[in-house]
Amino acid sequence: MVLESIARIIKIQLPAYLKKLPLPETIGGFARLTVSEWLRLLPLLGILALLGYLTIRPFLPKKKKQKDSLINLKIQKENPKVVNEIDIEDLKSANVCYCRCWRSKTFPVCDKSHIKHNELTGDNVGPLILKKKIL
Repeated sequence: MVLESIARIIKIQLPAYLKKLPLPETIGGFARLTVSEWLRLLPLLGILALLGYLTIRPFLPKKKKQKDSLINLKIQKENPKVVNEIDIEDLKSANVCYCRCWRSKTFPVCDKSHIKHNELTGDNVGPLILKKKIL
């Protein structure tokens, strides 16, 4: 019963629908179509656009979600977290931590967003800590 209905649609109703469509013989003929003729073409154009999109979709570049991507690909991967400390004599405050995960809401200053990033991705990125060198 279901196959008979599908066969009837494909063999009888679809060709009858396509014959009634106001398809112009030239490209310029589309400019002369009336609003009602364009409305009759819309379902066909929508289906053709959908089929075209579904055809090229596998070839479109995949967008990576930012939270899925690692930042540190090869530096000190054996360590649970990469943190570098540098002593600087001219530093005015005792410690300054700079963000290296690019997730900080106070960028360039670290707000410890790397902790959540590391949990989500398995990365091991940490801050750059500048310490005032005590003489």
